Amino acid sequence: MEHDTDEKAIVIACFGATYPKALVDITTMRKEVQKAFPRAKVKVAFTSNIIRRIWHERQRDTEYRAKNGDAGAEILCARGPLATIADLQDAGYKVIIVQPTHIYAGEEYHDLASYIDGLNAIRTIKAKYMPFKKLVLGRPLLGKPGPQYNYRKDMIHAAKALAPDVSLAKKNHAALVYMGHGNRFYSTGVYIEFQQVMRRMYPGTDIFVGTVEGFPSLEDVVNILTRVGVKKVVLKPFMMVAGEHARNDMAGDQGDSWKSVIRSKGITVTCVLQGLGKYAEIRHIFIEHIKDVARDNKIPL
Repeated sequence: MEHDTDEKAIVIACFGATYPKALVDITTMRKEVQKAFPRAKVKVAFTSNIIRRIWHERQRDTEYRAKNGDAGAEILCARGPLATIADLQDAGYKVIIVQPTHIYAGEEYHDLASYIDGLNAIRTIKAKYMPFKKLVLGRPLLGKPGPQYNYRKDMIHAAKALAPDVSLAKKNHAALVYMGHGNRFYSTGVYIEFQQVMRRMYPGTDIFVGTVEGFPSLEDVVNILTRVGVKKVVLKPFMMVAGEHARNDMAGDQGDSWKSVIRSKGITVTCVLQGLGKYAEIRHIFIEHIKDVARDNKIPL
């Protein structure tokens, strides 16, 4: 608590992933953020308790570590946002930007914001012992409610970055279907709004967005696909990485996967196991969000 510096740190707060191949997008994101802000310390945190627990178990699995040596220490010892922020503060970093890679301001983002608000509520007797000078939170991919930044502009930026997906669907003479995560506690209407942004931007392609949890569900997506007579679809995860949900819920061979259910309606399905984080344009949006929150809080990077 005695050492006090003006050094800055950036925490990239990801939902996380358990598949080693999916980690590439996360590490690429970290490298690009570090390149964009070379004077800042950049760390990765996983917001999912389940994913962190899996990685902690793998620390003790010598066979797994022998087969997957490319999983670095930062991943094997996956830290949550609170632990990561605490480590940085203990190392003397008192100006910290937390940038989530969440898709929208839903449950995970809300909880992360609550962590930040709680830490910022700390009041020490002596000002010099305050744990942070500035601890701030960036906005997710599709923005968040409020007057400061028009979330519709964030949606438009994201939609432009997904032009390659539309091109792939056109090449296959297919509709484009995204599977988002969603949640049970916050409105998932943002997915429908983003679907409309995509449709207006790319009027020549049928585009549908559904969610694993919440509305629109797989059933809702299938109903509209059959109603409009779609015969072929390109199916992609509307998530930062192609992890557990993409490989099982979306593209799995079990009867209740999105691939299987859509195929059962006589529709040809092409699954693309590629998260949004594969696109440099998507990663650039998060870098711009870091710049925005830094500027708003007078944090020179």
